[in-house]
Amino acid sequence: MRVFFALLLAGWLGLAQAGEIAPRDLPPEGRELIQLIHEGGPFPGRRDGIVFGNYERQLPAQQRGYYREYTVPTPGLSHRGARRIVCGGYETRRPDACYYTADHYRSFKRIRE
Repeated sequence: MRVFFALLLAGWLGLAQAGEIAPRDLPPEGRELIQLIHEGGPFPGRRDGIVFGNYERQLPAQQRGYYREYTVPTPGLSHRGARRIVCGGYETRRPDACYYTADHYRSFKRIRE
């Protein structure tokens, strides 16, 4: 029971370690976006590449400016939706790590490269 509450608390505080996802398991729009990130764009969303503040503390702590976010388009929606890819690193074409969230920053999975 203590382990359950410890894991619950860790998740609530943003200390739970992210799971992983293979690029092939991303939605098709996510796979295309990863390729664009490595190519340096151009990106479909006007806010793609903005600094991600990690205010939810779901990702490893880093200095402001380390993380950048990109919108994974959701077919049928006229707004940005919830899906994002967040990449960390100071070379935007060669990020140290990228993470996928399907639920607007509530949880992340590290994208295996």
